[in-house]
Formats: sequence, C-alpha cells, structure tokens
Amino acid sequence: MRVSAIIDRVHRALEEFGASCSMEDVVGLCPELTWNQVYLAIDYLNKTGRVRVTLDPDRTYSVQAYPVTTEPSHVSSRQGRVQTTV
Repeated sequence: MRVSAIIDRVHRALEEFGASCSMEDVVGLCPELTWNQVYLAIDYLNKTGRVRVTLDPDRTYSVQAYPVTTEPSHVSSRQGRVQTTV
C-alpha cells in the first residue's frame, strides 16, 4: 500500500468514527495496517493540521480528525518588485 493511501485510510477512518479516540482505537479501525503505519500516518496528519492529537491526564494520546473544509488551508500573497532609480 502506498504511503498516501495509508494516510488517506487513517484520515477517513477518523472522520467516519467522528469522536476522539485513542491511538490503539485507531489501529483497531484500520486492521489491515500495522501499528507503525498508523502512527506515521497520524504523525503526518497532525503536522499538516488534519487531525488533533492530545495527551489526556491519564497519559493516553487521543486523536480526532478536523472537519474537512472546502477553502484552502493557507493564503498565499504576492510580493511586488520595487524598482529604484538613481
């Protein structure tokens, strides 16, 4: 399975689950993936802002997908060139 397919599979499973769940629960939601594949996908999704990872008071990591938006996640700006004449 390609890395992009693994990431999409984990994200889709989290979206379908809807609520916050433990890392172990995510592994259960994706039985065809290894624990390492799930962990790396969650790490990528967290770094790209598609999921939220929190540490509970009992030291359990919880994961939840952010809702999908149709707007771009970043805004680009154009920088104009400034010409100076002497």
